[in-house]
Amino acid sequence: QVQLVESGGGLVQAGGSLRLSCAATGIRFSNAYIRWYRQAPGKQRELVSTITTGGSTYYVDSVKGRFTISRDDAKNTVYLQMNSLKPEDTAVYYCNSQSRADFREYWGQGTQVTVSS
Repeated sequence: QVQLVESGGGLVQAGGSLRLSCAATGIRFSNAYIRWYRQAPGKQRELVSTITTGGSTYYVDSVKGRFTISRDDAKNTVYLQMNSLKPEDTAVYYCNSQSRADFREYWGQGTQVTVSS
C-alpha cells in the first residue's frame, strides 16, 4: 500500500521558517517527480514546487527565493524548506508523487501551515 505522509506544518509568525517533509512507503521516490501543492481556504489548489528525478526544480513565482525543494532518495523523503513566510502562504500543503514509468499519482493527506501577521 502506497502512503505519502507530510509533516512539519504549524503556526509561525511572518518572516519565520518551516520545513515540510514528505515521506513515502510503498513506492520509490527515486523513480518519481515530486510536487508540493497548497490550497488556501476558498481557493483552488496551487502547484508550489516540483523536483524531478534528476534534481531539476520549479517554483511558482510567489515563492521563488524563499522556498527550496530537495530530495533524499536514500530516505525516500522530499523536503520543502520555507523561509521568509508570509500570511499569504497560509494553506494546507500537499505532497504529490508521479511515477515516470506509468504516470500514476499519489497524494498525501496534507499538513496545515498558518502564518500570522
